[in-house]
Amino acid sequence: MEKNRLSDGDPSIKLHRYASARGKGAETSRRSLHVCIVTETYPPEVNGVALTLGHLIGGMLARGHAVSIVRPRQHASDRTGAGVTLVGGLPLPGYKGLQFGLPSGGLLQQLWMRQRPDVVYVATEGPLGWSAVRIARRLAIPAFSGFHTNFHSYSRHYGVGWLCRFVFWYLRRFHNQSTGTIVPGLELRDRLQALGFKNVNYLGRGVDSRLFDPGKRSAEIRRNWGVGEREIALLYVGRVAREKNLPLAIDAYHRVKQFAGSAKFIIVGDGPLYAELHARHRDVIFCGMITGEPLAAHYASADVFLFPSETETFGNVTLEAMASGLAVVAFDYAAARWHIVGGETGILVPYADSDAFVNAAAGLISDPEQVREIGRRAREYAASIGWERVVERFEMLLTGRARDLPSAFNAAAAARPIPAAARGRT
Repeated sequence: MEKNRLSDGDPSIKLHRYASARGKGAETSRRSLHVCIVTETYPPEVNGVALTLGHLIGGMLARGHAVSIVRPRQHASDRTGAGVTLVGGLPLPGYKGLQFGLPSGGLLQQLWMRQRPDVVYVATEGPLGWSAVRIARRLAIPAFSGFHTNFHSYSRHYGVGWLCRFVFWYLRRFHNQSTGTIVPGLELRDRLQALGFKNVNYLGRGVDSRLFDPGKRSAEIRRNWGVGEREIALLYVGRVAREKNLPLAIDAYHRVKQFAGSAKFIIVGDGPLYAELHARHRDVIFCGMITGEPLAAHYASADVFLFPSETETFGNVTLEAMASGLAVVAFDYAAARWHIVGGETGILVPYADSDAFVNAAAGLISDPEQVREIGRRAREYAASIGWERVVERFEMLLTGRARDLPSAFNAAAAARPIPAAARGRT
C-alpha cells in the first residue's frame, strides 16, 4: 500500500477546492467532459489507487472538466454532495476500514439517465464496478476500466491459491466488458494482451517532487531512529501485508548488519502483518501510518529504500523514494523496470531472486559513496516526472485520442527484454 497525501480532509471538500480552479490553464478550444469515476477507494484513504485517483481527478478538474464520483460509504462522516454519490458496501477482507461496493445497477441507471456522463472510469473491479460497466453498456456510455491491483496474485499469499485461476478469469471477463482497460505500464499491458485482455492501454504515473524532496531530511528523525549522519538508514514504505514480501527486506537488513552494525531498518505503514512482524523483529523500527509532510520527511531522512514486493502493478513508492533522493533496491519489473537504470539511478534485481535481493542490498551498503551518488541521480531523474503529462494522457485515452506508444521516460526500458519469471507471474 503506497502513501497518499493529496487529500487531508473530506473528499467532497477536496472536490470543491479543485472545482474552484476549473478552467485555470485549461485550453478553451478543448471540449469539456463530464467524467464519472466509480471506485471503492478515494482520498483520504491511504493506498496507491486512492493516490492515483486523487491526482487524476484533480488534474481533470483543473483542465476544465466536470468530475462526479460513485463510491461506497467508508466512514460515518462520509456524505453525498459536490458530485459524490455513496452506495452500500461491506468490509473488504484484509483492508481495515475499507468497504467494497455492493451491486448498484438500479441506482447507477437512475443517476446516469438524470445526469448522463460523457465517459465512465471504473477504477476497481468489485461488484460495484461490475454494475457500472454493465449499466454503461446498456446506456451506450463509454466505460474504461483500470487494472490497478494484482488481486489474482494476492490469493497465493493468503492460503487460497486455488482461487487464482477463478479470480483471473473474473478479471479478464470484467475488463473485456469495458470499452478499454488502462494499466500503469507497458510490461503489464503486453502481458495482459497476451493473456486475452482486449483494448489495453498504458497510463504512466507521476510523482510530486515538491513534496518528496531530499531537502526535507531531518536530523531529529534520524536521532529518533538512533542513526548518525554517516550511518545507514534503510526504509520501506507501504502496506504491511503478506503480498509485500517484507520478510525478505528484513533478511536483507540482517545481512547488511553484518557489514554495517549501526544500520537501522524503518518500516512506515500499517496492515494485517504489522503486529506479527513488530513482535518478532524488535530490532526493526515500526512507525505505523504516516502521511503528508511527515511522510516526506521520513523518506528524505533515510538513505536506501528496500522494496521486495513481487505483486505490484506499478509501485508508486518507488518514484516517491527516488524523488526523495534514496537509492532504491527493487526487483526488475513494474515501476522499477521503467524508471531505474541499474547501477545509476537505483539497483535492479532479477525478478523473484531472493538471494540476489539480499546480496544487492549488502553490496550497495558496502559503498556509502555509491549510495549517495545513486540517490542524487535518482532525484534528478524523478524531478522530471510530474503528474501533468499523465493527466493529459488520461484525458486523451478517455476521448479516444491517445496513441498507445512508449512515452519518453519508458522508451529505454521498453528496449530491454522482460524477464521470463516476470512474464509468467499471472
